Amino acid sequence: MRVAVERIANSSSGIAVSMAIMNVATYGFVLLGSDLLGTETYGAVAASLNVLLVISVGALGLQATAARRISADPQHVAQIEHSILRVTYRAAAALGVIMLVLSPAIQRLLNLDHIGVALLIAISTVPLTIVGGFAGILQGERRWAALGLLYIASGVPRLVIGTAFIAWRPTELWALAGIAVSFWAPVLVGWWALRNRRHPSDEAAGHTGMAMLKESISNGQALFAFFALSSVDIVVARNVLSNHESGLYAGGLILAKAMLFLPQFVVIVAFPTMATGSGRRKALVVSLSLVAALGTVGTLAAWLLSGIAIRFAGGVKYAEVEPRLWIFAILGTLLSMIQLLVYSVLARQGKRSVYVVWLALVTLVAVGLTTETVLGLVTTVVLVDVALLLVLLGVSAWFLRDGAPAPEEPAATTLQS
Repeated sequence: MRVAVERIANSSSGIAVSMAIMNVATYGFVLLGSDLLGTETYGAVAASLNVLLVISVGALGLQATAARRISADPQHVAQIEHSILRVTYRAAAALGVIMLVLSPAIQRLLNLDHIGVALLIAISTVPLTIVGGFAGILQGERRWAALGLLYIASGVPRLVIGTAFIAWRPTELWALAGIAVSFWAPVLVGWWALRNRRHPSDEAAGHTGMAMLKESISNGQALFAFFALSSVDIVVARNVLSNHESGLYAGGLILAKAMLFLPQFVVIVAFPTMATGSGRRKALVVSLSLVAALGTVGTLAAWLLSGIAIRFAGGVKYAEVEPRLWIFAILGTLLSMIQLLVYSVLARQGKRSVYVVWLALVTLVAVGLTTETVLGLVTTVVLVDVALLLVLLGVSAWFLRDGAPAPEEPAATTLQS
């Protein structure tokens, strides 16, 4: 039995299980939090969580850089690990300071009652960023068991600690305090997994700290565009809808986020393969098919079993949004497929392909600000995401066609030279 468990933990199946645990725990926190806090207070917490999601692009940029470089150049793992950790700690400190300075602006943007919530968002940036560097190293080395534990530690403590804080003090301030504390749990797991530091035997010119930083910034801005796209609608909702309606929209987004993060393990497992070049197109096609299949099942369930689905989207307090839940399920599926395509762009170190994501973001905000209802806003977001998905599919099909050159891969030459 022990051997079987270890075999699963050290395989890609183990990552799927670990991320399922993380997502269920995260979802459990959102579900309990929305019920304990109510629509108006939860709307503020949801907006704060979306800001943290956008901030996490720094961590995800570091993770993508480490994972891609280790997968593409395994002979220099020690050098990559040394450089990425150095950049990670410095980036975490810098982002924390920047967010502290921006705290008053964040309070006004999100219409928060307490400046302390914005300060807690800034503090949470530090562990959030550190985890990104740790996860990238483990992902690139395909150390699935350790990475799985890190992901579990990213979800379960948030459920336990965050819910306890809300039950004690059901306010947006204490909800964010519980989240901030829980963010240090995966940091401890990552530190333990990487405690036996390897020292590089030689210097690889392509893996200097500056090279890591430049690639991480490039990856980060691409991911920032995606996560801003996937999160800006709640900010728009807070500005064009009433507090009650924005809370209802946030309740619908619980299901959308569940559909977005449910197939997250597909991205984690597929990315190292997409970064090596060999089997890149097959990995993308299989991954997109799997995400689409999961999304179809989830959307049908949200439509046919909406009475049950609403229990997983805030409960009876959010009953007004029940007839629209299937639309939010479609939204989450679209975002999940777009995310996979964005990571495919990062794997081939694409540059120009990211511009279309920024264009979609601007379009969503501009059109979204003209809406006046929950249905109008979610329909707008879905239509923008459909257009973006079709464009990215076309671009990916062009660059990954048989015999196509790789004009967007300047970094690959450096790594292989």
